[in-house]
Amino acid sequence: MKQSWGYRKRVWLGLLLAALCLHAGAGTHVVYPLTSADDSDSRYDYDWAVLRTALDKTVPRFGPYELQQSTHVMSPPRVAQEALLPGGRINIFARATSPELERQFIPVRLPIDRGLLGYRTFLVRDADLPRFAAVRTLDDLRKLRVGQGKDWIDVPILRAAGFEVEEGTTYRGLFAMLDAGRFDFFSRGIDEARREFQERRASHPHMAVEPTLLMYYPLPLYFFLRRDAEGKLLARRIEAGMEMMIKDGSLNAIFQKYKGESLKNAGLGRRRVLTLPNPTLTPETPLSRSELWFNPLTGK
Repeated sequence: MKQSWGYRKRVWLGLLLAALCLHAGAGTHVVYPLTSADDSDSRYDYDWAVLRTALDKTVPRFGPYELQQSTHVMSPPRVAQEALLPGGRINIFARATSPELERQFIPVRLPIDRGLLGYRTFLVRDADLPRFAAVRTLDDLRKLRVGQGKDWIDVPILRAAGFEVEEGTTYRGLFAMLDAGRFDFFSRGIDEARREFQERRASHPHMAVEPTLLMYYPLPLYFFLRRDAEGKLLARRIEAGMEMMIKDGSLNAIFQKYKGESLKNAGLGRRRVLTLPNPTLTPETPLSRSELWFNPLTGK
């Protein structure tokens, strides 16, 4: 009997030790969303590179981590739904901020792309380029219809500024809507427009990047976490890692790697800047921290 109890005790201790080692080795588990089955959709590559670097830099303080992408394609509404669910398929996502998102989730209030998303260039039909070259004021631009994704945060900003906005249900479908004349311009971030034109010019041969205008409104892109104990810890970790990246220059290095070429090719010095307010920003937006924000007109 003693031998049997000793054997069972050794087995139990071995299993316990294995479980503890497995738990320690796994560390922080981070799952971000797969937002499109389209292989040419590279919109979020930069965001996840920033996330991985922030996690890397905090290993000495917070321990090991595992980072992976969800295997299920999710629409933007589905991303938010999954992130809200305890045990949902994802526990982090990156999105332009809104008051609703900041109420529902924990925002890491450090702009991932240094505020670049708020500088907007346009994808248009090549036949319409002369119409845009004649635009001098916001009133001129308001005469043209703008396309955006359904429920994107840009929609209330643009409508508050007096624009007619046509919403598309899918990201991929917006390019077809532009081709079909459902709207006149697809408002995109500086780096997005050039990249999307290059990725999709074969399937949309009459699409062009408009070369004369630059629209701006402050629009920070944040990481969002679930409002639970895991989310709070992960938010602290990402914030700590990003603050390190800001101080040591690694955030800017990744920024230049992913976005520098698009900035150079955008011809910003030739563009007329049209500025809109963003009435959706919360008081906690860190607009006073100049080191967090990139100004493409000065390059700093």
